[in-house]
Amino acid sequence: MSELSRFGISIDDRLLKRFDELIARKGYGNRSEAIRDLIRGALVEDQWAREDEQTVGTVTLVYDHHTRDLADKLTEHQHSHHEAIISALHVHLDAHHCLEVVVVKGKAREVRKLADELIGTKGVKHGKLVTSTTGTDLT
Repeated sequence: MSELSRFGISIDDRLLKRFDELIARKGYGNRSEAIRDLIRGALVEDQWAREDEQTVGTVTLVYDHHTRDLADKLTEHQHSHHEAIISALHVHLDAHHCLEVVVVKGKAREVRKLADELIGTKGVKHGKLVTSTTGTDLT
């Protein structure tokens, strides 16, 4: 385990009170862990901003599977990017709608492009890329 450093910050009392309320609602045991998560989140955002960085994420899609050729188009996109797709989960939400979660890995630029292609496929009702990290540079 790495060595811990301590530091102090100055903060407006009202802002600190709101932060304490937020971390209590989210279940953090203390301010330190909440601040560590905020820092990690900023580092992940920075990683994604550097387009050549190795990243991971998920692409979530909701669509009506009765839309003509849509499932085939989505599968085609996924096969043409097989090197970036780690896994896919397909869930039947009701008699018409499906939710698909595609786990992707690769350079940020390439993962974003793939996500945009999947989300932009005609017939997709909703889609979202959730960005994350491989975790190798975070402690």
